[in-house]
Amino acid sequence: MKRELFSQEHEIFRDAFRKFLEKEVIPHREEWEKQGMVSREVWKKAGEAGFLLPWIPEEYGGMGADFLYSVVIIEELAYAMESGFAIALHNDVVAPYIYYFGNEEQKKRWLPPAARGEKIFAVAMTEPDAGSDLQRIKTTAIRDGDYYILNGTKMFITNGLLADVVVVAAKTNPDADPPYTGVSLLVVERGMEGFKRGRKIPKMGMWAQDTAELIFEDVKVPVENLLGEEGAGFYYLMKELQQERLVVAIGAVAAAEKAFEITKQYLNERHAFGRPLKKFQYIRFKMAELATEIALGREFVDRLIREHMKGEDVVVETSMAKWWTTEMLKRVVDWGVQFHGGYGYTLEYPISKAFLDARVQTIYAGTTEIMKEIISRRIL
Repeated sequence: MKRELFSQEHEIFRDAFRKFLEKEVIPHREEWEKQGMVSREVWKKAGEAGFLLPWIPEEYGGMGADFLYSVVIIEELAYAMESGFAIALHNDVVAPYIYYFGNEEQKKRWLPPAARGEKIFAVAMTEPDAGSDLQRIKTTAIRDGDYYILNGTKMFITNGLLADVVVVAAKTNPDADPPYTGVSLLVVERGMEGFKRGRKIPKMGMWAQDTAELIFEDVKVPVENLLGEEGAGFYYLMKELQQERLVVAIGAVAAAEKAFEITKQYLNERHAFGRPLKKFQYIRFKMAELATEIALGREFVDRLIREHMKGEDVVVETSMAKWWTTEMLKRVVDWGVQFHGGYGYTLEYPISKAFLDARVQTIYAGTTEIMKEIISRRIL
């Protein structure tokens, strides 16, 4: 489909990032999947090449580029079927908390090394008993002089083992009423006493992504590591979730396009009853349906990218896009496996990886059900 979002500069950047993936990422994928995480070296190489935090101003180590550079990175990762290298989380989910809510000293302290790939970002919101309902978190950070004493456990943290800088949601006022007014954001750094990495969580897909449990036992977090105002953490989280959900939708559409192409190639090559699979009417009609769904998702998401870049409030629309595109992706990869027959169930064919990696998309960054709850509250 013809797209009018990108300039020639964006396409040059796309070509450079695609070549970076071909040289520095794809050859190591099998090794990283066995290890359960990507190497720190690839983060540094990405930083040296200008692929980390491209949107932040040059004074903090970035290029001052627009959000479309991030879109290019997200799409190319999906086209390369690279689900372990969590650049989008680092660039477009965590870094904005520091840039928009941090003070000047904090930005100069954490953003430049993150842009160089020397420090890796993570965000810790989810807990064993609290997912999308952030008001229910139990992690506490009680002020004691010049420190907050942080206690609690966070679950399903992407970059959990690699992360050097973690934005942690905690209750600085556990008795606040309403509860969300007691939530604050603190930055925990590698090496702080009492900050422990729990187990690396085994997953059905995204094998090279180091999803882990984080444990905080009487961690003394300096007061200067508080992001923004105390008690404003819930507001900050809600404000940035629009971009997080858009990031997921962008990746979901690109992943669906890739899965469709994989399936189309197989249908052209594979024969049954003396003719290519693509000649069977049912398969042709189903592929037509999937192509239509992908096209609809692409148009909707591209529109939201433009509106998001203008600073418009598209919380409802990004919530719509997040649940619909990820559910659509599940349909595309599921039919892809089906049309591959027995081969689709083997790990030797890429459609199986697409299937396994896609399953979590309707869960993280807010489940489909939570997205519908958000939408219904705003439209009714």
